Amino acid sequence: MIPALLLLLAQAAAPATPPPATPPIAAAAVPRTPAATRWPTREADYIIPGFRFRSGETLPALRVHYTTLGQPHRDAKGEIDNAVMVLHGTGGTGRQFLNPAFADELYGPGQPLDITRYWIILPDGIGHGGSSKPSDGLHMRFPAYDYDDMVEAQYRLLRDGLGIRRMRLVMGTSMGCMHSLMWGEAHADFLRALMPLACEPVEIAGLNRMWRQLAIDGIKADPAWQNGEYRTPPVQGLRTAASLLFVAGAAPLYFQAQYPTRAAAEAFARQRVAASIAATDANDLIYQVDASRSYAPWSRLEAVTVPTTWINSADDFINPHNLDYPTRAVARMKDARFRLIPETADTRGHGTHTIARFWKRDLAELLDRTR
Repeated sequence: MIPALLLLLAQAAAPATPPPATPPIAAAAVPRTPAATRWPTREADYIIPGFRFRSGETLPALRVHYTTLGQPHRDAKGEIDNAVMVLHGTGGTGRQFLNPAFADELYGPGQPLDITRYWIILPDGIGHGGSSKPSDGLHMRFPAYDYDDMVEAQYRLLRDGLGIRRMRLVMGTSMGCMHSLMWGEAHADFLRALMPLACEPVEIAGLNRMWRQLAIDGIKADPAWQNGEYRTPPVQGLRTAASLLFVAGAAPLYFQAQYPTRAAAEAFARQRVAASIAATDANDLIYQVDASRSYAPWSRLEAVTVPTTWINSADDFINPHNLDYPTRAVARMKDARFRLIPETADTRGHGTHTIARFWKRDLAELLDRTR
């Protein structure tokens, strides 16, 4: 099942086949989605006993689920020197990075993250995928986690669970982009390179916070939600949230090209929102969207001393190109570069972060300059 927010926020990342009712002209315009490569993955859980959240709450056992590709390599001192962590966005999981648009561009022989050379680690953040989350049973009694908690759990997984003392690369998309900046501030000595994709370096405020809060309010306003103790999903609340998230993740030029008629556009939007509602747990969604509430890296950007390549896209509704925060931020970071991908009819809005062909050369250059 596709995670609901991943489906909506990154829905432009992989072309989707329109529903049968879509007129033939639109169907013909949609490129076929390539078959997914069967990558040799391993999955496991790391349990952190007595994990204490910033809120002061604790879980007796916090489960961090993760997927890996490749094998760890050890240098002459016996330390792992080829570990790469990729961090997903809100509502996603580590396995989203097995999508052909990402994996087939990066993991194969001679590609930037060739799995015969690198050990790729794809964790599920707290509240997501196979990691501990509200829908496991605690519902709205689950600890009020935030991004600091999520980064701390990632660090504990790498250091204590996997025995890594220095990462070759940490990169992340959307929420994972924000986590990457936090990693640069909190754990610069643990990193050799950093690649944030699709985020801003400031508190979630303005329109970005507004649509997030409206999504949360839409769920809580549905009488069926019952303060999180619903027996059947609060469908109307989920529809409100899913509709907002669909618009936030949209790519205007791409959608205009792929869905050029009213009927095609309506059918696609309805299909995606319906799929999201079916795949979403309302409590998980509330926690996921609200976890960014304390994110505020702006004041400590000078602490990001690790070589960094930061990529945003010009058609990203969530991170508008006319906000100049990234260019101002990299001027305060020791060794950082920023590039804005121009908008075209082929870029995917916020979802451009997962279409590796738009930025794989930047990744290769980052790895080259941090050998």
